[in-house]
Amino acid sequence: MRTMRIGLAIGIVLGLGLGGGAGAATGDKLYDHLGGKAGIQKVVNDFVGSVAADKRINHFFAHTDIPAFKRKLVDQICEASGGPCKYTGKNMKAAHAGIGITTADFNALVEDLSGALDKHKVAKPDKDALLGVLGPMKSDIVEKP
Repeated sequence: MRTMRIGLAIGIVLGLGLGGGAGAATGDKLYDHLGGKAGIQKVVNDFVGSVAADKRINHFFAHTDIPAFKRKLVDQICEASGGPCKYTGKNMKAAHAGIGITTADFNALVEDLSGALDKHKVAKPDKDALLGVLGPMKSDIVEKP
């Protein structure tokens, strides 16, 4: 169950690199524009804090190993944005099967990520590039419209 919760956030945040495509589409500039691994870690820390405070979705993470979750999420964003990291987690369909994620859940997590990116003054084109990969993943994550 904890793995599925970790997969929820990772998948919703960035299914990047899991079907090949995001890294090629954004290249290494996005990684650099995000501030490299240190910048990604800052965004992830704030994002996770926002999710923890978000009563709409925080129940999905009630039993999550937060330090492990953050490491996996940083690796996924790092790899997907063209950085040197390697994400080795499950694919998004397998990670989210049976959780019952709704469109509203998906949108809430995207809002939390958007807020973390805004807090760190990620430029709109870079923010859009990062968030733009969410559309194709939605069908692998959302089970209940």
